[in-house]
Amino acid sequence: MTDYAALRRDLHRHPELGFEEHRTQAIVVEHLQRCGVDAIHTGLGQTGVVGIIKGALGPGERIGLRADMDCLPMTEENTFEHASCHAGKMHGCGHDGHTTMLLAAAEKLCQSRQFRGEVVLIFQPAEEGQGGASAMVEDGLLSRFPMKRAYALHNFPGIPAGHIHLRPGPMMASSDRFRIRVQGKGGHGAMPHLAVDPVLVAAHIVVALQSLVSRAQNPIRPAVVSCTIVKAGEATNVIPDHAVLEGTYRAFDPADRARIGEQMAVLASHTAQAFGAEAEVALNQDAHIGYPAVINDPAATEVALAAAHAVAEGVRADADPVPGSEDFSFIAERVPSCYVLLGNDRGSEQDQYFLHHPRYDFNDAIIPVGVAYFCELVKRELGH
Repeated sequence: MTDYAALRRDLHRHPELGFEEHRTQAIVVEHLQRCGVDAIHTGLGQTGVVGIIKGALGPGERIGLRADMDCLPMTEENTFEHASCHAGKMHGCGHDGHTTMLLAAAEKLCQSRQFRGEVVLIFQPAEEGQGGASAMVEDGLLSRFPMKRAYALHNFPGIPAGHIHLRPGPMMASSDRFRIRVQGKGGHGAMPHLAVDPVLVAAHIVVALQSLVSRAQNPIRPAVVSCTIVKAGEATNVIPDHAVLEGTYRAFDPADRARIGEQMAVLASHTAQAFGAEAEVALNQDAHIGYPAVINDPAATEVALAAAHAVAEGVRADADPVPGSEDFSFIAERVPSCYVLLGNDRGSEQDQYFLHHPRYDFNDAIIPVGVAYFCELVKRELGH
């Protein structure tokens, strides 16, 4: 029996960025071969892996189970033995744990095979902003392996270890990045009347952007607009000729997502014009792919809820939607799906470190719960 905690820590120690998961891919393929899966496919989404397990009870339907493999471009601050050995790369979101749980589930499913049809094991690259799920879909994931339903999970600090939270409908928000370039007219800091100050214009745009949520958004439908980067100028006595704003906007409703993007361009342009400047808005540049919202299918959520009750100590069926984003949405847009949160708390000081924190670490104690959940989904979907 594989020591899956040791495997998870090995993956944590050797993190790989999106579309660079070559070592991780090799480990996944080697493990699936050792488990005895019926087929292994690589090349989907560059470094993605798909494994097929056929049930022993005969032909039937097909469901998908998905795990992500990539790390974050950040430097780890933990000092334990399995801390990242690569500066600037860290499994700060627990994808090492997700991959491990699906590998362990593959072993159990290969051993039992008490189901009809096929299980599609999806090991996906590049979830962190690069749209690896979209790349796998573009490479034929869903056309080559059509599925009745698909399932995924994510560990979540703040939820008791081993508990599962889910909900039908919107579960994770869409996410899009914006970049606004304000073009003014540079000049001397002592004579602003001879210039068009892009910093002032940018400041007004930042404030105005908040009206897209506070006044243009239906208050019972959440949305978030955050300007997180402001760049302008190089000297304290010089008014620069341009300023740049960057940030993200998120929504749970596709119509709200589209409207915010459209209104952002109008608001920035008109605000700049009022000051004699110009503003240009660009969305999802620099290889970033905007993520749709994750919408849990009601029927798939019923299956997931039953599976969660069978394996988890605590289950919440009316979880609050999470304003973070997930590219599992590219699968969920096309296949009835359910995405759940698996509690990661460990009852220690480590719990204060949330996802994407340099001191975060996945809780190995929840591996058996995730494995049992994946296997229970197969049992309930195909085991009859």
